[in-house]
Amino acid sequence: MITAFVMFTIQPGLVKPLAERLLELPGITEVYSVAGPYDLVAIARVKHHEDLAELVTEHIAHLEGVVRTETLTAFRAFSKRDLGLMWDVGQ
Repeated sequence: MITAFVMFTIQPGLVKPLAERLLELPGITEVYSVAGPYDLVAIARVKHHEDLAELVTEHIAHLEGVVRTETLTAFRAFSKRDLGLMWDVGQ
């Protein structure tokens, strides 16, 4: 599994609609609105590098409101705790 972080600069007023649209794309698992130089950060999880290339260049880049993207590919995940356990409510 390949994990990538896609950072977005978005046209004013389109952050929420674009975040919702991104979640509809296969491979996008999470979208966060953030402070700083970017407006949104999406987490993509795909099987192959070719899938990531297609997702970013063919699907994301053409969405209305996207001004700019920057993609970071993760090599390894480091965590003090199991991330899955953090999201298990009531266990």
